[in-house]
Amino acid sequence: MTTALDFSFVQNPASLAKGGQAEEDDTKLDFEELSGEPMSFAMAPVENPSTFCLDIKKSGQAPGLMDFKHGTTTLGFVFQGGIIIAVDSRASMGSYIGSQTVKKVIEINEFLLGTMAGGAADCSFWERHLTRLCRLHELRNKERISVAAASKLLANIFFEYRGRGLSCGTMIAGWDKKGPSLYMVDDQGDRYKGQRFSVGSGSTFAYGVLDTHYKFDLSVEDAVELGRRSIYHATHRDGASGGVVRVYHVHEKGWTNVIKGEDVDKLHWEYAKAKGMVGTE
Repeated sequence: MTTALDFSFVQNPASLAKGGQAEEDDTKLDFEELSGEPMSFAMAPVENPSTFCLDIKKSGQAPGLMDFKHGTTTLGFVFQGGIIIAVDSRASMGSYIGSQTVKKVIEINEFLLGTMAGGAADCSFWERHLTRLCRLHELRNKERISVAAASKLLANIFFEYRGRGLSCGTMIAGWDKKGPSLYMVDDQGDRYKGQRFSVGSGSTFAYGVLDTHYKFDLSVEDAVELGRRSIYHATHRDGASGGVVRVYHVHEKGWTNVIKGEDVDKLHWEYAKAKGMVGTE
C-alpha cells in the first residue's frame, strides 16, 4: 500500500505564504523586502523534511529518485614515504560525460587533502566547508588540526544530514604529529582508518592493480607509478572514469602535486608499447 504525498507546493509555491491561490503580483520582486534581513532557507512543507527523499522513493511516485548514477575513480594508500593520492578527472551524469577536467582533490591546507567521489556539488561544498573549519581550529588553538579530527568533523556533518540525499564517498589524507593518516568517510557518517582505499565506480578495477602490486616499502617513484597505473586501468575498464590522472604525495613537509594531469589516452599507448603491444588488442 502506497501513501499519496501532497505535491501542490511544487505547482503553486506562492500559495504557501497565503494558504490559498496565488495572485499575479505574488511573482513580482519586492525590493523593499529584499533590502531587509535575508530570508532563511525554506524547507519543503512536508511532514518530515529530513526523510523526504526516502519517503518519496518508498511511495513509488518517483522511481529512481535516489538511484544516483555517478562515476569516478579515486584511491589512496599509505607507504613508507607517506601517502599517495591518485584520482581521475571525469564527471558523468548517467551516460552523459559532463566534464573531463574536474579537479577531484581538495587542498584543505598544506598538510591535508580530501578527495571527491559521488555528487560533485556535495563533495566540493562540504570539503570546502571543512577547509574553513580546519582554518578556524588553527586560529583558535594555534596549531594545525590532526587528520583524525578533520575526518571526524566531516563524518559528523554527513551523519547529521543522513537520509537527506547527500552523495559523498571521500578520503581525508594528511600528515600530523602522529605521522601519515588516511581515512575514508561516506555520506552515512561512517568513518574508517586504513592503509588502502579506493572509492568510485572504477574502484574494483583500481583495487585489482593496487592489491597486486602494493608493498609498504615502496620507493616514492614506485608508489607514484602504482597510483598512476591503478587509475589508468580503472579508466580503461570503467566508462564513467577517464580524463587525466592526477597524483599527490603527502609527506612530512606537506603535500606535493607530482602529476598535475596526464591524459589516460596517452598512458594507454605508453603502457601497451612497454608490453610489446600496439594498443588495439
